[in-house]
Amino acid sequence: MSKKVTSAANQQGSRSVDLSKFIRVDPSETTRRAPVSNNIVKAYLLGAIHDGTLNKSKRFRISQKGTDWLKIIQKLFVYLGYNSWIYKEGKDREVYVLETLADFLDFKFDPLKLRTDQEKQAYIRGFFDAEGGIPHNKEARFYIQLVQKDKQKLLMIAEMLKQMNIVFGKIHNPSVRVDPNYWRMYILSESRADFVKIIGSWHPKKMKILNDRMKI
Repeated sequence: MSKKVTSAANQQGSRSVDLSKFIRVDPSETTRRAPVSNNIVKAYLLGAIHDGTLNKSKRFRISQKGTDWLKIIQKLFVYLGYNSWIYKEGKDREVYVLETLADFLDFKFDPLKLRTDQEKQAYIRGFFDAEGGIPHNKEARFYIQLVQKDKQKLLMIAEMLKQMNIVFGKIHNPSVRVDPNYWRMYILSESRADFVKIIGSWHPKKMKILNDRMKI
């Protein structure tokens, strides 16, 4: 398959995909009326691929249980004019994979080079949707965490969070014995509401949990 969608699909691409129908674009009053730019969508997807891999055919792969989030990602690629496809991995597993050849994706991308606040927010939003953690049990103590095996990437995200005045805990390794390359940081309680308001989520399940737990 080609990197770009076919001409027929392209006619239904970025100009006809209304992102507001399936994602909450921006909760802030100052930017609510602004359209979602291609750069914001690209920034989100660059953050989201941290849950993915790159195979020998140069295809980026993102796997998930269920297809809800993958379908949103697929619509984002359509918005940009790129093709992607979703399939079930194995007969006995409820794991689905999205693949794409979108040529702007790059695991080594430096998010500190993003120019606008909205692009930085979108990048962290994509990263959170891919690698963030929140409790699924509504009775559990609430937390927001970001995890990654690339400590340098977390340090970059930490720098952007500082610029947004979102307070977080120390980047740490929970257990060197279990996994010496696993790094984690928590958003501190006084900044959780700001994280949800400024960063938020485009992941259906995470959006619902954040809305329910933070009462927004």
